Amino acid sequence: MSEAKKFDNTEIAFQLKSDSELERAYFLFKMISHEPLVRIGTAATNFALKAHLPVEGLIRSTVFDHFCGGVSEDDCLPVIDKMYEKGVSSVLDYSVEGKEEDVQFDLAMNKTLELIEFAHEKEAMPIAVFKPTGFGRFYLYQKKGEGLAFTPEEQAEWDRLEERFDKVCKLGKERDVEILIDAEESWMQDAADDLLEDMMRKYNTEKAIVYNTLQTYRWDRLEHLKEAHKRAKVGGYKLGYKIVRGAYMEKERERAKEKGYKSPICVDKQATDDNFNNTLTYILNNIDDISLFVGTHNEESSYLAMELMKELNISIDDNRVWFGQLYGMSDHISYNLAASGYNVAKYVPFGPVKDVMPYLIRRAEENTSVAGQTNRELTLIKQERKRRKV
Repeated sequence: MSEAKKFDNTEIAFQLKSDSELERAYFLFKMISHEPLVRIGTAATNFALKAHLPVEGLIRSTVFDHFCGGVSEDDCLPVIDKMYEKGVSSVLDYSVEGKEEDVQFDLAMNKTLELIEFAHEKEAMPIAVFKPTGFGRFYLYQKKGEGLAFTPEEQAEWDRLEERFDKVCKLGKERDVEILIDAEESWMQDAADDLLEDMMRKYNTEKAIVYNTLQTYRWDRLEHLKEAHKRAKVGGYKLGYKIVRGAYMEKERERAKEKGYKSPICVDKQATDDNFNNTLTYILNNIDDISLFVGTHNEESSYLAMELMKELNISIDDNRVWFGQLYGMSDHISYNLAASGYNVAKYVPFGPVKDVMPYLIRRAEENTSVAGQTNRELTLIKQERKRRKV
């Protein structure tokens, strides 16, 4: 099959889905394609969980099992093993959000340390992940990024936050497990970027272990990358970056408007696509200095990465280039890339059903806002249903 048609192979894309799972996927994406249904479903789910109605079983058997690997690491093992048989690795993502106390941050850190040990033992899991606000309060990042002085209590809190980052990155290096750190809202990101550059300086001495994330819907990210590259060359360490388009667009635009500063978001989708592709191109052209995790559900960007790897003689299984998609989405990209021998990992969210709901709701809302994506999923599922009936 030509490269240009690679992602059309639905037999490979849905090879792990039984007929009933395929029907469930069709039903879910059909629901998600209707914005009012998503809004009603979200409100009803939130209400039911808060009122302690017995809906967890229903959620678990529908949306949760489609987009999440399980309620615990061990619960995810069948999913991890099944995917790895088809060449797709897993990045276990503990998707419990919105915690604010030190005890919760320590729990998140300990969970990440456990996952690194888990990943070290398991070939199917070469990578671990965490969110900066999983390890410390959003307000602290914001205050530090704005250059405001901390109170003594806040300074002590920030020191503990840094210590959490350091413990996780150190273990990643000791166990040879790469650590992806997600990006969040722009007004907290400067402090996270500075901290992660320190971690790269410390732990990316031979190769990239620590990976920051660039959200390329921000028009300043390629310039930011080039400056970081200059510093890394002088400092003699490697960079690691996951590149994504981004997840907080509405919030970013609203805040910029409200506070009267220039929006950090690209003017339109085309500008974002160009920015993503230019960032991808820059990194692949500097692969000896920068390792890359291509986090995308976009076919064109995936094809571009494949073409560039070919042009630049980067082996398709070079560990410095990974492709990643979310579990439950874009299987046509993940499994077809893996079948051709590329390094592919699915982000597999897990956690107690009620704690993971904010993540699931965001997924549903994002899918609703990216109509083309949901339609593409539906088209491919329909094709596969038809193929199976023949």
